[in-house]
Amino acid sequence: MWAWIYSPDRLPRSYNKWIKTAAMVDHRLLLALQRMRFGEIKYGLETGQAPLLQSMCTDLNLPLSYGDPVQSIPYPCEIVHMGSGKNCEYHALSRLLRGFTWAFSTYLPLNLILALRNPNKRALLHALKSSIRSSALLGSFIALFYYGICLARSRIGPRILGTSTVACQKIDSGICIASGCAVCGWSVLLENAGRRKELGLFVVPRALATLFPRRYRWEDRL
Repeated sequence: MWAWIYSPDRLPRSYNKWIKTAAMVDHRLLLALQRMRFGEIKYGLETGQAPLLQSMCTDLNLPLSYGDPVQSIPYPCEIVHMGSGKNCEYHALSRLLRGFTWAFSTYLPLNLILALRNPNKRALLHALKSSIRSSALLGSFIALFYYGICLARSRIGPRILGTSTVACQKIDSGICIASGCAVCGWSVLLENAGRRKELGLFVVPRALATLFPRRYRWEDRL
């Protein structure tokens, strides 16, 4: 998730696109996080970046001041919640439900197709259970990632680092995303041991690949 936000070009394009679809996040928020990370947006300093999130505030019917890093230190969590209100816990729950629904609509048809190779009540029940478990994992992963961000921004981070402009800058320049990354991985415990191994074999190579410059075949660059 760290690479997806800060170095998306280091991920396979199909994987990047899949995460973007599952995350359901406004691209302007991603740009703001990247610009905070690389010093283009600084709290309390006019750098001409206010229009980025102010346009998002307009779409969400939020005050324009929320998107101005000079007036709002830090940006209110309502922007991160993208229309789900002020409460961080409610936002996490809404993310869980949306993530589960999206994943279930994908996993159930696939598992049913596999079950139809040998159609019987047991196979269909297994397909349903497998779909629910996998959807719960993905929904929890998404919800925990967003809630981890909120923990760093508004629940725990300010109590440890304070609420000064410098502290807010540090939190939104990487600490909040690191917190989300640290928390979301625990969702894997919802899967059975065998499935966890499969997920590890799928994710680990992609995670390691982000440590090196990504090279594309010449035809992929056309």
